[in-house]
This record gives sequence, C-alpha cells and structure tokens, in this order.
Amino acid sequence: QVQLVESGGGLVQPGGSLRLSCAASGFTFSRYAMSWYRQAPGKERELVAAIINTGGSTNYADSVKGRFTIARDNAKNTVHLQMNSLKPEDTAVYYCNVDRGWGRNTWGQGTQVTVSS
Repeated sequence: QVQLVESGGGLVQPGGSLRLSCAASGFTFSRYAMSWYRQAPGKERELVAAIINTGGSTNYADSVKGRFTIARDNAKNTVHLQMNSLKPEDTAVYYCNVDRGWGRNTWGQGTQVTVSS
C-alpha cells in the first residue's frame, strides 16, 4: 500500500521558518521524483517544488525560489521542504506527491501551514 505522510506544519510568524517532512512507504522511493504542492483557501492546488529521484535536480515555483529548499533522503524514504522567510501568502495546506505514471498518482493527507502575526 502506497502511503505518504506529511508532518511539520504549524503556525509561524512572517519571516519565520518551518521544515516539512514526508515519509513514504509501499513503493521503491529511490525510483521516483517527489513533489510538494500547496492549496490555499479558494485557490487551485499548485506545484511548489519537485526533486528528481537521485536528488540531483530540483525545480521551484517562482513564488518560492530562494526561500524554499526541497531535499530527499533515499536511505530513509523521506522528502523535506525547508521553508524560510515565510510570508502570509504561503499560508496553505501542503501536500506531498508522487506520480509513478500509469494513473498511479498518490497524495498525502496534507499539513496546514499558517503564516500570521
């Protein structure tokens, strides 16, 4: 059973930092790219960051470039999102995702990030 479990969300003041983690199980983690998405109230889900299977290449939404860093640990089947200099507009539910093709697209349950003073 493929499973993604996010953790690390919470309430943080503007300018603060959070580190999200996603623990993966039920598939060969090191074979697949991993992604973080987010969805704010009333908005569509959007891609925040992605990392290839080896960790050698990453991609970021323009809105988070220079502030967020995605990284993975293939030995521990985990992917992280380090979020610095957080802004109120980063407030959203953040989701971990793996798309293994052939309709095998899996989402985690999401973790809430709220940036507010």
